[in-house]
Amino acid sequence: MAAYRFIAYLTLLALTSSVVFATDPSQLQDFCVATNDPKNALFVNGLFCKNPMAVTAEDFFANGLDKPGNTNNKLGSAVTPVAAAQLPGLNTLGISLARLDFAPYGLVAPHTHPRATEVFTVMEGTIYVGFVTSNPADNSANKLFTKVLKKGDVFVFPQGLVHFQLNVGKTPAFALSALSSQNPGVVTVGNAVFGSEAPISVDVLSKAFQLDANVIKYIQSKF
Repeated sequence: MAAYRFIAYLTLLALTSSVVFATDPSQLQDFCVATNDPKNALFVNGLFCKNPMAVTAEDFFANGLDKPGNTNNKLGSAVTPVAAAQLPGLNTLGISLARLDFAPYGLVAPHTHPRATEVFTVMEGTIYVGFVTSNPADNSANKLFTKVLKKGDVFVFPQGLVHFQLNVGKTPAFALSALSSQNPGVVTVGNAVFGSEAPISVDVLSKAFQLDANVIKYIQSKF
């Protein structure tokens, strides 16, 4: 009886393991179209790996996050990323970092990270943050979660949800964001909808936003 139970346990474990290891890894870019011609292979889902014997401590080191980004722009904000491109040792580890700087009343516009959850920590200043839930199953309104954060406060933006950060103080502010992907991706809502190349049809946007076509054209001109 004991032997039978042990065999049954091993069978169940094997079946469970086959399910666990049958899934694909998460994507690290929007898409990766397969090709059999290496000459046409422009991007890979990640980065090539350095020979372990050639790795040094410098591969796991980056500096410069003590320096504010340039916020002299229309939104009054700057993002300084620390991902695998800036810190090679992050490759395959599934994490990245960014410094966000804000001029007084500077804004990081509504955007999403399609491949990462973001943990946002205020280092200086007072920052108003929020995110919006995805479309509810019962077709009710999307719910907005907001909070005013001060130095030392932490807020989480779930993966893929639209979120924003606004400096509501009269002095510059900055924060650090940790992200659960080495390549989280950024989709800025306004740029994607109104500034794509080629542009989305005015008819589509006019109906979607219930606005006059001339208003849509004016908004598109801003992007």
